[in-house]
Amino acid sequence: QVQVVESGGGLVQAGGSLRLSCAASGSIFSINAMGWYRQAPGKQRELVATVTSGGSTNYTDAVKGRFTISRDNAKNTVHLQMNSLKPEDTAVYYCYARVLTNMRAYRGYWGQGTQVTVSS
Repeated sequence: QVQVVESGGGLVQAGGSLRLSCAASGSIFSINAMGWYRQAPGKQRELVATVTSGGSTNYTDAVKGRFTISRDNAKNTVHLQMNSLKPEDTAVYYCYARVLTNMRAYRGYWGQGTQVTVSS
């Protein structure tokens, strides 16, 4: 079994910063990609940023230049540094890991989500 746990959400004023962290643990052989998604009330879950094991990153246009995703392959962790936050960034943020398990099967795992609220 694999567990994905996020931390670091909270309430911040517009223009402020937050850092989200995520750790994957359990029956992991390796992790292909890790990323962050978010879901605002009444909206579908959307991709925020992803990073591969090789360090290639991808961001949704809305966060480019403000958010930075980073990863520690040795620790199976991924972080999202969020700067210049806007009220429209308010959402539940979910960590995702595409894992090659010890059984040599690829599986996708989600964290439980962490709330980010940006006040105007």
